[in-house]
Amino acid sequence: MSNDFLVNLTMGQVLQRNAETYPDQDALIYPNRSCRYTWGSLNAEVDRLAGGLLAIGVKKNDRIAIWATNVPQWLTVLYASAKIGAVLVTVNTHYRKAEIEYLLKQSESNYLFLMDSFRGFSYVQALSAIAPELVTKPASDELSSANLPFLKKVIYLGEQNPPPGMLAYNEVLALGSEADQGELKKISDSLSVDDIINMQYTSGTTGFPKGAMLTHQNIVTNGYWIGYHQGLTQSDRICLPVPLFHCFGLVLGAMAALNHASAMVVLDIYSSMDILINVEKEKCTAIYGVPTMFITLLEQKNFNKFDLSTLRTGIMAGSPCPIKTMSETIQRMNMRDITICYGMTETSPVVTQTKIGDSLDKRTGTVGQVMPGVEIKITDPETGAELPAGGIGEVVVRGYVNMKGYYNLPEATKAITDEDGWLHTGDLGRFDPEGYLVITGRWKDMIIRAGENIYPTEVEEAIRHMPGVSDVAVVAVPSHLHGEELGAFIIKEENIPEITVREVKSFLRPLISGYKIPRFVKCLDQFPLTASGKIQKFKLREMAVELWGDFKNKKLKSAQSKEEQ
Repeated sequence: MSNDFLVNLTMGQVLQRNAETYPDQDALIYPNRSCRYTWGSLNAEVDRLAGGLLAIGVKKNDRIAIWATNVPQWLTVLYASAKIGAVLVTVNTHYRKAEIEYLLKQSESNYLFLMDSFRGFSYVQALSAIAPELVTKPASDELSSANLPFLKKVIYLGEQNPPPGMLAYNEVLALGSEADQGELKKISDSLSVDDIINMQYTSGTTGFPKGAMLTHQNIVTNGYWIGYHQGLTQSDRICLPVPLFHCFGLVLGAMAALNHASAMVVLDIYSSMDILINVEKEKCTAIYGVPTMFITLLEQKNFNKFDLSTLRTGIMAGSPCPIKTMSETIQRMNMRDITICYGMTETSPVVTQTKIGDSLDKRTGTVGQVMPGVEIKITDPETGAELPAGGIGEVVVRGYVNMKGYYNLPEATKAITDEDGWLHTGDLGRFDPEGYLVITGRWKDMIIRAGENIYPTEVEEAIRHMPGVSDVAVVAVPSHLHGEELGAFIIKEENIPEITVREVKSFLRPLISGYKIPRFVKCLDQFPLTASGKIQKFKLREMAVELWGDFKNKKLKSAQSKEEQ
């Protein structure tokens, strides 16, 4: 296969190209913060920050974690770390204490950028509880923590003075103003497109979160083709309400925009009203979101008051797209060129995408055609043999998109990638006669709720610590709004009263992210088992559909709401 589809540029080189070609053109806009960058000013701040990172000791291959919503510094940290060959480790903003401790340890992160708090949960307090040594040391000194032995320094992204032991972002930026830009250029020029510069944590197809190691080539080239299939140019303005810690925001959004010099209109967090206001104000031509986001946009009571005539394209991805939602998005939001993408974090992520001009059926019944530089085949999940045309089997992927592996988890890497380089997605699918991929289900039972990957093992492990729980199995429940919800089937201990959904939620809230908490709970006397004693989850999924379905039953909804209160 020819390599003509490869971009063969590092992230820093693409940014530098944009700064030289379109220096005065909008690059990055935070409308809710009155913060705007042109490609020229963005590149200048990135260079200062890169110099500051070198000044505080960051070296090539060091891991830099970032725990923040879509704040203005998020993308400057991404681009600056890439310019010096450091690896940006993205952190889910919903993480709690145990989850961030696990991630920082497993990733062996050396530096951490963090904001103060999110939705009432203090990141600063959580980190200080994990590493109490932080608050007693000078900010410029390296941290020596028993619980986080690899973490050296913490950089605060808040507006006020940094908490004890942390450097301020502006301090690091100021150090960069004094840095030798010649040294920075020397380092940037020495980088290879095959260097790992991003680690995104995902549940993958098994177990607890793992760091998928991605290179410049992985995400820069993937971003190029994602933008290409939307027809993006330097005249486009993309509204990005999706989180940057996720591959949707980082690759489909930031990398597609970077490659085509399209402006990014970034929202800190999702708000349907903010999207409508700023699409009109900034004359956006594209919106990215999961189907749930578009549903809430279309249902906004003031929807018809906004001028959305500048919209043209965008991406709907993360979970299956309802026909009604896609049809209304095209008609009522003027997004005639909206596309659908499919992939996974381990494949950088997009491996198929619909194209401008594809029919409504193709944009709802399929996930598009195979991207340039990517191979996909459909195999028998048991034998690995390729199936004939039209056969339903596991979707396996090979090409430049494949990750370099899971960080420090060679066995998990081997489990997902075979000796011939095929990455096993765990998804079941088939190709239609025109070569469009149709996803029919999942071989493994990962749950996707509103674009977030959730592996039941992690949730089950948390519920097992709840008093009175003997065993638990978590399965997907079909949901019109979120694609899937979580349902928990519990075997309770003898002489214990019925365990309610409210009790489960109350127990789990301090332990795991809110989106991982089951919406439905049912106690059983026993699980359906195979002859060898394994739980038959497919039968539990059938029971979940019968019990909770698509949450359309008004009596169930009313009873559920009362119980949750």
